Amino acid sequence: MKISDVQNILDTCLEPWRYKDYAPNGLQVEGRGEIRKIVTGVTASQALIDAAAKRGADAILVHHGYFWKGEDARICGMKKQRIRALLQHDISLLAYHLPLDGHLELGNNAQLGRALGLEPAGQAGEQNLLWHGEWAGGGDAAAFAEHVTGALGRQAQLLGRQDKPVRRVAWCTGGAQGFFADAIALGVDVFITGEASEQNYHMAMESDVAFVAAGHHATERFGIKALGEHLAQVSGINVEFIDVYNPV
Repeated sequence: MKISDVQNILDTCLEPWRYKDYAPNGLQVEGRGEIRKIVTGVTASQALIDAAAKRGADAILVHHGYFWKGEDARICGMKKQRIRALLQHDISLLAYHLPLDGHLELGNNAQLGRALGLEPAGQAGEQNLLWHGEWAGGGDAAAFAEHVTGALGRQAQLLGRQDKPVRRVAWCTGGAQGFFADAIALGVDVFITGEASEQNYHMAMESDVAFVAAGHHATERFGIKALGEHLAQVSGINVEFIDVYNPV
């Protein structure tokens, strides 16, 4: 299958034109035209590129690609090394950021909710990227944080009152700590995202809404894996997910 056909499948699925994003979605670095094997991963790091090259991949599909708004545009240092490796191995790089966060079935938020056993009720906030729903597991915030830890295989950080009863939950994967105020306004008991900022502790204590930081990487592994599985199913291409370790 041609790389242009792969991008058409992904664009049709994710509809990137619906989002105002911080980086270009779709093909970012062009390699060989014919695609037989694709490696997927969260971030287009050097480790992922090296692993893809060893596996003879023709393309890499990620959530975090390159050319972010506001970054230095020069191809120097780490960026040079990464792009040189892609070009040397003739590997294409495709990346989908917010479109992958927001997809109602394959997206990071949809997949995280499924992994945690949450029942979605709707979306809110900026570009509808803040999800909310209910947790039927019962218990308090401490029990919920342990549930998240077990589901993601990474120790979740709990901010706020540990004995807060939890039923209503809001979540947005990755670095969405800035959505905490919007989550509080929804009247939820707990908010889950990947990272925490200093002010989130005070907001959790003063609003009596618990905050769970479960890891940027850990919360965003599910969407790109699901997207790759979907692509393999509809295209027949060999797709392999590689989970490069990242403790953040």
